[in-house]
Amino acid sequence: MPKRLNKKRADGRYAVQVYLGIVDGKRKYKTVYGATQKEANQKADDLKAKLHKGLDVEKENDCFSAWAERWLKIKNTEIGHSQQQVYKYSVERLNNYIGHMKLKDIKVFDIQIIITELSENNPNTGKPASKSLLKSIKQTAAQVFKLAIENRVVDYNPAEYVKIPKDAPANERRALTPEERSWIIETPHRMQTAAMIMMFAGLRRGELIPLTWSDVNLKAGTIQVNKAVEMIDGKPHVKTTKTKSGMRCVYISNILIDYLSKIKKESILVCPSHSGEMFTSDSFRRAWNSYLSDLDVKYGKIPQKKSKFDPRFGGITIDKITPHMLRHTFCTMMYENGVDVMTAKNQMGHADIQTTLNIYTHLSESHTEQKMKKMNVENIICKSIN
Repeated sequence: MPKRLNKKRADGRYAVQVYLGIVDGKRKYKTVYGATQKEANQKADDLKAKLHKGLDVEKENDCFSAWAERWLKIKNTEIGHSQQQVYKYSVERLNNYIGHMKLKDIKVFDIQIIITELSENNPNTGKPASKSLLKSIKQTAAQVFKLAIENRVVDYNPAEYVKIPKDAPANERRALTPEERSWIIETPHRMQTAAMIMMFAGLRRGELIPLTWSDVNLKAGTIQVNKAVEMIDGKPHVKTTKTKSGMRCVYISNILIDYLSKIKKESILVCPSHSGEMFTSDSFRRAWNSYLSDLDVKYGKIPQKKSKFDPRFGGITIDKITPHMLRHTFCTMMYENGVDVMTAKNQMGHADIQTTLNIYTHLSESHTEQKMKKMNVENIICKSIN
């Protein structure tokens, strides 16, 4: 690809033209500039190297925000509404820093500074950003660059080399303690059925809301998970499950079979709202908060609290139990009962076995720590006796 011109301009810069090829039947050139002849020649050589790699040099000056927008449009056809909001937020955060920058000019440091600053202070909350948010932002940047690489605009993905601070706060998803599990089993409430199914079958909230009695086979001891809802503007919209692996048959324990067999079936839905319809975001939240308030009256730290409506007591004193904590408890109980990781993956409906492995690994480390601490206590007791 010969240089067509090599000369000093009136403004003092040196210009070098590089032949790009035939476009619409005409020879096309691109001009690069340098303060010295050597600099201009180097830029020309760099441009020829990119052409040799098959990169689209006409688009190399595209800014990050343009490719992030293209990526979002593609991604939004593949994911649900809630995940769309997560990606949209990540793109907004990235655009605040590098949206105006050319893709070819973005370096690892430019993305690393985003992660570092957010890990110190998330301007939306005034607190350090969680590890999950930081990972989402890094992964979003990496996928935008991946799209650009696939389209031969750049050949380097700086987001891959960004580090997430080890001390970034993690959103720990703990399982219920044995005592808390007994609360779920022993406390009647219209949300008890939802809690029992999430704790003993591992259903997600979105899978629980559209669950019908035709999906439940008490004789076989199974629940067929074949649909879910996503909340759009707070309203439930039925769809297929989150992933193909989400479509599954969950084998349930006798305790859940016995519980469900005693329920009076007054609706097609297993867990309907007061109106007999599927829960909205607001109605589920209100019902769940009512359930937590009942648990607090019975098991909370204020013995004189006899009613959740008593104006003298504000808020709950027990640890807030969330639907996902119940699902995590189901996975924990499988681990405690020796269920192998592949079976656990299938029962949980995880798309990636690594998700299940991460939970099992964490549980194994936690149980090992508890056993070692117990052994240390027993050693101290034995020594004191001797």
